[in-house]
Amino acid sequence: MVAKLFSRLKVVIIGLVSFIGILPEVCDAQIFAPKYSNEFLQIGVGARAAAMGGAQSSVVSDVTAGYWNPAGLLQGPELPEFALMHSEYFAGIAKYDYAGLALPVKAGGRFAASFIRLGIDNIPNTLNLIDASGNINYNNIEEFSDASSALILSYAREAWFLKGLSLGGSTKIINRRIGNFANAWGFGFDLGAQYTHKRIRLGLTASDITSTFNAWSFNTSAFGSAFTQTGNTIPTNSIELTLPSFRAGFGYQFFPQNKFGILLCLDNGIYTDKQRNVLVNIGRLSIDPYAGAEFNYRKKIFFRGGYKNLQRTINPDNKRVFTVFPTAGLGLSLKNLQIDYALTNIGNFSRVLYSHVFSLRFVFDPSGFKKALQRSGK
Repeated sequence: MVAKLFSRLKVVIIGLVSFIGILPEVCDAQIFAPKYSNEFLQIGVGARAAAMGGAQSSVVSDVTAGYWNPAGLLQGPELPEFALMHSEYFAGIAKYDYAGLALPVKAGGRFAASFIRLGIDNIPNTLNLIDASGNINYNNIEEFSDASSALILSYAREAWFLKGLSLGGSTKIINRRIGNFANAWGFGFDLGAQYTHKRIRLGLTASDITSTFNAWSFNTSAFGSAFTQTGNTIPTNSIELTLPSFRAGFGYQFFPQNKFGILLCLDNGIYTDKQRNVLVNIGRLSIDPYAGAEFNYRKKIFFRGGYKNLQRTINPDNKRVFTVFPTAGLGLSLKNLQIDYALTNIGNFSRVLYSHVFSLRFVFDPSGFKKALQRSGK
């Protein structure tokens, strides 16, 4: 049986590699497939993940698995979970928000809904600043938002053919809006798997597996005359593709039954949208490694660290050097409430300001509420 399983797995891997190699060529021939499309979905969710460099595909075990790896939903408690996160970038100009809800369902499965929004609000629109008489009229200034949002619906359950293997999938509904000037709707699918054997954790996530598309439409009546006067090209409606990407991860748990525990994890992001400025480039594939560690005391207090964005750059002496983006954070578990904090700009390695990330996670335990009501005499 094991031999047959590995034989089938080999066929799947060969087919997947062939699919990855062929798809970019097909997409380039038919439709616009830029690098970094829908990049707001690469930021990540949860302060725990941010503190561990985003290395989550093999170890995520709560409601945030709906984003990182849907298969990880089964590693969480068999109770409803709710999570929130808020962070700001560029001195508070851009705001990034996340909310997630996970629920157990019949037959041992688990469902999650995740909502993500990255937006810049209150942008002045000065296209109509000068009225028809040629006079400046400040009353004509309106405000608009540039926002990207995504609703991710995920489901996970155990694999029937291999103990310790969890499988999951997600459907993504994407909306990107630039005021009343442009609007796009997109759809995509993610797949995930997690395998647990004793202290070893393996994870694989395939994002945008069928290529996520955004269908853009432009309201040229809102800006066409201004573009014509300034010599700009008026855009036309188009479809933009986000090519598949993958996360492959490994995790190992030390001293799981002791007061002090250690979790180490390593992830590799694999992108198919041509070469990026990352550590490894093989043809059209770009491989970006990142890693994290978590130390806990009685699973109540957590200390975390990691790194991401390992890159080759040229320093002021015109020499090629490696740069890395370190991360760190803390966590505190108070019964059903988890509070996490991450610092993702240690030593000002990045020009992005306000890199403090906070997130909350709450596990809803109906039995706890019943006991509280009984103690209160109600």
